[in-house]
Amino acid sequence: MGLIGEVLMLPFAPVRGSLWAMQQVVAEAERQYYDPAAVRAELARLEQRLEAGEIDDAEFDRLEDELLDRLEVAMTRGTGTGNNGTTR
Repeated sequence: MGLIGEVLMLPFAPVRGSLWAMQQVVAEAERQYYDPAAVRAELARLEQRLEAGEIDDAEFDRLEDELLDRLEVAMTRGTGTGNNGTTR
């Protein structure tokens, strides 16, 4: 974008700044949500809840499937700080 375009877009700078900030927050939330280490920790807590009798087998299976789906997405994306050693 040229100088004239930048000058014309100047009134929208706060909106663009807000949009950038929201994009950064969403990116960080996704990174944390799909962090393989966090998903594995949740799987361990889920198993503890099952052993403690807090949830039944059906609830455990449902929640475990959700967590395993997240872990699969995380490994596909290479997101987080899991065993694959990559960070974004």
